[in-house]
Amino acid sequence: MRTELTISPLLSALDEICPSGYAIALHIRFTTPMFLFQTYKRDWIDTYTRKGMVMTDPTVRWGFENTGTQTWDNLSDQDDAGVLREAAAHGLKFGFVHAMEAGDSRTVASYARSDRNFSDAETSAITAIMTKLHELTRDTDALPAAEIAALKTLSITLTHAGRPIT
Repeated sequence: MRTELTISPLLSALDEICPSGYAIALHIRFTTPMFLFQTYKRDWIDTYTRKGMVMTDPTVRWGFENTGTQTWDNLSDQDDAGVLREAAAHGLKFGFVHAMEAGDSRTVASYARSDRNFSDAETSAITAIMTKLHELTRDTDALPAAEIAALKTLSITLTHAGRPIT
């Protein structure tokens, strides 16, 4: 089975569990991810980007410093710049961050809901999907160039206007 055909259903499953969206930075080396998938509403992505919030986002900081999961609620005391408060104003009221590392490759992701915290079962399902995504995209040197191109296109499509971001 081609890798992009394996990844698309996993991302679709995340869409179902994370109705307010997510951001997944796969295989971060230094500060740049190999693939970035974002499904938050466009106005939040634009605000976050325009204000350079990645530099002060407590979920990003936690993801670079730790592995495992942490709820946004537990990071609110580290949110001096008000990133989580502004996210809530955009409907991203509840969420968690998950970070993992294998060798020199780190993956960090944040998932959101507007209505309630994620259940333990949902958190487990999401982290299992993220682990699969991390593994499927870990060794891109072994993938044919066409599959790498397709994955990058999928990453761009999910991040930019090629895919409807509601």
